[in-house]
Amino acid sequence: MIRRTAATALLALLMLGAGTGCGAGSAVSDYGKVIKGAKGSTVTVEVGAGQRFSLAVADNVSTGDQWRLVAVPDAKVASFISKEYESEGGGTGSGGTSYFVFNGKHPGNTEIRLYDCWRCPNASAGPVDEQSKAQSGEAIFAVVVK
Repeated sequence: MIRRTAATALLALLMLGAGTGCGAGSAVSDYGKVIKGAKGSTVTVEVGAGQRFSLAVADNVSTGDQWRLVAVPDAKVASFISKEYESEGGGTGSGGTSYFVFNGKHPGNTEIRLYDCWRCPNASAGPVDEQSKAQSGEAIFAVVVK
């Protein structure tokens, strides 16, 4: 009887863990509405209050990409949840996509800027030479929460 209760409890815990979707270091399993952007572009994003959304940019750390959120958006309009990365090929140098995940909060407008500092020595440093400066840039998202 004790073994059966312990086995049932263990099974319940395993099933609960499997349902969270937080495997492989991922903080979230639901990216919500995905909007793609790129360096040098401005994209309009329309979401509803309470709706999850992700801003997606092509990313390849092995070639020098270092995407980061420039500043958090107006917290009354949208809240930042996490940055996630998915590899496209799995092998070294294959590249992938970075997802900046947000939640629409209340109706309003805000701007979200993502910056790719190409071949910068660290995430907070700026471009170190002309080539780095030329390859770096922002992806801008004009967010409208309805």
